[in-house]
Amino acid sequence: MEYTVQKLGKMAGISTRTLRYYDEIGILKPARINSSGYRIYGQNEVDRLQQIMFYRELGLSLSDIKDIVTSPGFDKAKALREHLEKLLAERSRLDLLIKNVEKTIAATEGRVNMSDMEKFEGFKQKLIEENEEKYGEEIREKYGKEIVEKSYEHFRNMSKEDFDRMNSLASQVLETLAEAMKTGDPASPLAQKAADLHKQWITYCWGSYSKEAHAGLAQMYVDDERFTAYYDKVQEGAAKFLRDAILIYTGMNK
Repeated sequence: MEYTVQKLGKMAGISTRTLRYYDEIGILKPARINSSGYRIYGQNEVDRLQQIMFYRELGLSLSDIKDIVTSPGFDKAKALREHLEKLLAERSRLDLLIKNVEKTIAATEGRVNMSDMEKFEGFKQKLIEENEEKYGEEIREKYGKEIVEKSYEHFRNMSKEDFDRMNSLASQVLETLAEAMKTGDPASPLAQKAADLHKQWITYCWGSYSKEAHAGLAQMYVDDERFTAYYDKVQEGAAKFLRDAILIYTGMNK
């Protein structure tokens, strides 16, 4: 079946202006232009628009979506499976938040008791999912699936006190790192304090600690630009400085 720009827009719930813009930027061109000058869309274009809208719902930019859907290696079936996985994960998170709110209401009304740990279940799950989306592939490749899953389980069961302590340590690492960089020496007492605070932070996150894993994570901060950007917001070169301090701290600088 074929659609004009108006009919397709109405069916998809988007404006004709949006469809024309998609044409202009090359993300969704009509199948043809008829003799009257109207854009005509066929089944392939309908399917492409559905993919675009899926990716938009997942928060991707139009530029990123264009790179994906116009790639010669784009696999529609694989993309749909990935959409489904993300939607199911989001549904699980929302179900957990709904359950959490319902129980909080019941606790407020005195009908049930609710532990402090239960109050934060939904929020912790969201953090896990965000971490998984950003770094899941890399950390599994580096540390193995079993270690990552154990870390997530530890995080889910973390008490409110430990959760607060973990967040406090993350802030202390950045603050101490900023001061340590003024010395210019990753072996300085301040730099080693930053490394020790970082050790405490990852121990809260992972539920375990090893010098090898600590050093490996520090190296990832330099190798992966996403980690580098997080620490370099303190000051350019902060990720490398912290890596060097941690290698000294763990004795892995040899």
